[in-house]
Amino acid sequence: MRRSLKWLAVATTIGMIFILLGGALVTKTDSGMGCGRSWPLCNGKFLPTEITPELIIELAHRLVSGVGGILVLTLSIWSWKAIGHIRETKFLSLLSFFFLLLQGLIGAAAVKWGQSSFVLALHFGISLVSFAAVFLLTLLIFEIDKKFDAEKLYIDKRMGFHIIGVSIYSYFVIYTGALVRHMKASLVCRDWPLCLNDAPSLPTNIYEWVQMGHRAAAGLIFIWIAYIFYLAVRHYKDQKVLYWGWTISFILVSLQVIAGAFIIFTRLNLYIALLHAFFITCLFGVLSYFLLLYSRSKRNHQ
Repeated sequence: MRRSLKWLAVATTIGMIFILLGGALVTKTDSGMGCGRSWPLCNGKFLPTEITPELIIELAHRLVSGVGGILVLTLSIWSWKAIGHIRETKFLSLLSFFFLLLQGLIGAAAVKWGQSSFVLALHFGISLVSFAAVFLLTLLIFEIDKKFDAEKLYIDKRMGFHIIGVSIYSYFVIYTGALVRHMKASLVCRDWPLCLNDAPSLPTNIYEWVQMGHRAAAGLIFIWIAYIFYLAVRHYKDQKVLYWGWTISFILVSLQVIAGAFIIFTRLNLYIALLHAFFITCLFGVLSYFLLLYSRSKRNHQ
């Protein structure tokens, strides 16, 4: 039974990644109206006849999201029954399904009635919370904590402050990135890292402010994680989960910055843009795991 649950957890985690990337693909290809103002049907039909690339992308995303929803619900119920004795299980089970349902409702509302870019930018972040909950459930199911005895792990207040702070801040960075996509401001600046490298100046319109605001936010999280990585190397080498966790985080945030730059250099290459979304998804998963570890450390060392 536990082996089957592990397979389900892995499948659900992968499914959530596809949901996140699918949503990014819909936005980047401007396929949100691929099925018109019809939901859950496509142009009011179960099997649409006029096939377009936008319709295929939007319909595929809806199907993947529907299957993902079933997987998440199944995993939540099964985890509740199988490992419900672990303190975080029930909370994560509820969180994973609730936020996936919420993002589906926001997506449906956007199709039926339309939404502002500021509201639509929440869509990716809400899906990301559901992914993080599923990812943490998967780690609990695989009993990752027992491999390094999490009961004895101690995270001091300094590291705890950085874990909480950078995790919350990462959500702000993610929101600003989603806002860039939904406002179609990805290429409003022709250069990188400045908007115009040969003529430095303050942004002149809302689109440049959104783009440059996101770059500034992304630059700050890179510096912050680089500093935490330095602390981990300097002071936490004996705590392998912190040392390797922040090493992975630094690699991911570096790849995120590089992918962001190449989005500009390649003039919004679709594959680079999807990698950009993938790296931040993985980074948020790692940061969520740190939050779980810190909450346990506080409980175990009170």
